[in-house]
Amino acid sequence: MTEKIDPDNPNAGLFGADDEDISLEEYIQKELYGKNGDRVKAFGDLCYNELIKEIDEMDVPEEEKRRLIFNMTAHSLLDFIFDADEELGLETADYFDMSVGILLTNKKYKVDLLKEHFNGLMSVDRKDFPNDEEYKKALERFDDQWWLLPQPLLGKRTPNDAITETLAKYGLN
Repeated sequence: MTEKIDPDNPNAGLFGADDEDISLEEYIQKELYGKNGDRVKAFGDLCYNELIKEIDEMDVPEEEKRRLIFNMTAHSLLDFIFDADEELGLETADYFDMSVGILLTNKKYKVDLLKEHFNGLMSVDRKDFPNDEEYKKALERFDDQWWLLPQPLLGKRTPNDAITETLAKYGLN
């Protein structure tokens, strides 16, 4: 994945070239998730003291202070992420909203929509189709239709409707 470093160059490892050869999947996993502990520390160094100082100066009950810390931190992170690029920010916000909508719907109905969806996809049997192309089309049709079919676990709502209702509660639809 990366080029070898020159051991005589003191700056060689500054830009990540010191990683051993890893697959693209491992690299993506490391970059997106493996560094989150370090990102949290860096973000904390950036704003934790100022945030706590501001909260401490507020004349509100302790429980409200904890909620404010969470709200201000989450708001700052979302602003930071969405400000990167307008088009990317819109796409990321849409993905974030949908992910939160699914998770809140799961919580409300005590289900796992993605697991249920996956289980349904697994019921489409490859041997029922003459070739891979037909099988792929069947999977795509199932995927499109599943989100529009009333589900018993959702009180006969479709997954799309249940998620939309959940998002509407928060003004995210």
